Amino acid sequence: MSKELWQESATSLAKKIKSGETTSRDVIESHLGRIEEINTSVNAIVEIHPDEVRRNADAADAAQKRGAPLGPLHGVPFTVKVNLDLAGHATTHGSVALKDNVVTGNAPAVERMLQAGGVALGHTNMPDLGLRINTQSALHGDTHNPWRHGVTAAGSSGGEAAAISSGMSPIGLGNDIGGSLRNPAYACGIASIKPSRGRVPGGNPSDPYPMNLNAQIMLVDGVLARTIDDVRTGLEAVMGAHPNDPISLSAPLKGTPVPKRVALVPEPIGGSTHPDIAEGVRIAGRALSAAGYEVEEIEIPMLFDAYFNWAELMMQNSEQNYEMYKGAIGEGGMRFLDLTGVDFPPMTPADLHRMHNSRHTIAKTWRMFMSQYPLIVGPVWTQPPFEHNFDTKDTESAMQVIEMYRFVLPANLLGLPAACVATGVANGLPTGVQVMGDMFREDVCLDAAEVIESAVGVLTPIDPRN
Repeated sequence: MSKELWQESATSLAKKIKSGETTSRDVIESHLGRIEEINTSVNAIVEIHPDEVRRNADAADAAQKRGAPLGPLHGVPFTVKVNLDLAGHATTHGSVALKDNVVTGNAPAVERMLQAGGVALGHTNMPDLGLRINTQSALHGDTHNPWRHGVTAAGSSGGEAAAISSGMSPIGLGNDIGGSLRNPAYACGIASIKPSRGRVPGGNPSDPYPMNLNAQIMLVDGVLARTIDDVRTGLEAVMGAHPNDPISLSAPLKGTPVPKRVALVPEPIGGSTHPDIAEGVRIAGRALSAAGYEVEEIEIPMLFDAYFNWAELMMQNSEQNYEMYKGAIGEGGMRFLDLTGVDFPPMTPADLHRMHNSRHTIAKTWRMFMSQYPLIVGPVWTQPPFEHNFDTKDTESAMQVIEMYRFVLPANLLGLPAACVATGVANGLPTGVQVMGDMFREDVCLDAAEVIESAVGVLTPIDPRN
C-alpha cells in the first residue's frame, strides 16, 4: 500500500518534490488535510494561515519548474514552537499576556529552515513561558499525546512533538533548557537533537530583554522529526554562526573518529526508574553492542552534582523573575512553580563564584570521563508519560515529575549534545533513550541513535488514540 504524503519523512518529501514526482502544493494540501482531520483531538498546532502556506508552496513549485537551485528541504512543510519568531505570526510563548505579540522577523533557526527551502506551516503549542514539562497552556489549551488522549505530550516543545508524531508535520523546531526537545520526543515516540550550546543560533528578533544568564549557559534551539536522518538533515540546515547570537559559531558536523565505547545508564541515581524504561535503555544497549559498540553499564561521575547545579542556576533565575511570572503565567503554570519551588536563599557573590566553579569542575570531570566513554546512553524520563494535571496535583506528584526528568539536566548544564530516539512501546506508550556525546559531537550521537532506530524501527506517524 502506498503512503499518503503526510506519512512520508521530510527527506523523502524533499526528494519527491525535487524530482517532480510530487509538488510542494500537493504535500502541503496533504498536511493541511491531516491537520483539519485530527488537530481538534490533539491540539498541537495553534496558529496556521492556510492561504499564506499555499502561496509559499506554489512559489516553491515555481522555483522547481524553472530549474532554480533547491535547498535540502525545498517545498517541505515544517512547524515552529510558539516561542520562536515566525514573521506574521504571534510569538505567544503560550501566555495570554502575549497573545497579540505578532512579529515581523524570523528567529535564526526559522530563517535557516526557510533558506533550506522549507515551507512554514505554523506555530505549535507549549506551556506558559515553557516553565512546565506538560504542554497545558492558559492561552492555547491542552495538547494531548497522540498515543493516549489525556496523557501529556511532555514539554515544553510538546505541541511540536505531538504534531510530528501524528503526521501533521514531518519536521519542526523547538528548544531545550531542561529537556524540552528530548522530553516530548520521548513521550511521543519520535526523534530529536539537543545540540551543543553554540551549534544552532538562538534568540528572537522580537525579544525585548537581554537573555537571562541561565539561558545564555543552557538554552538551545534544535530539531524534532520522526527519523534520525531527518533530524540530521534539519540540524545541518539550521546550524552555524549567526549575527543574532553572539555565542553561535560555525563548526563542521563530522569530527574525527572516536572509540565506539558506551556508558549505559539504565537506572540513573537520584530516584526510581520504571522497569519498562530501564529495559528500553538496555534494548538500546543491545542494539549498539550488536553493531560493534563496546557497551558497559557504569555509574557516571558527579551526576547528582550536575542535577543540583542545574537546579541552583534555574532557581536563582526564577526567584529574580517570580513577580514577572505572576503576570504572564496561568494558574496551572504558577501552581507547578510554587509546588516545585526550592527555597534557595539569595546568593552572595561568593555563592555565585562557588556555583560556577562547581559547574566547571563537573564539566572537567565529564570531559575526562567522555575521553574514555564518548557516548552516554540512558533514559530521557525515568517514568512513563503521566496524565494531564498530575504535575499540579500536589507537592508529592509535582516532585515526582521533577525526579523523573533528572537525567536530561547534565546535557543542559554542560552544553552537551543529546539525541533522542525511540526504543519501543510498553503498555501502549513509547519508550526511548537519549544519546549524549562530548561538545560538538552531534555526529557521534546521531550515528549511534540511528543504529538504535534501525534495530527498533520508526514508530510514527500514528493516528491519535484514546
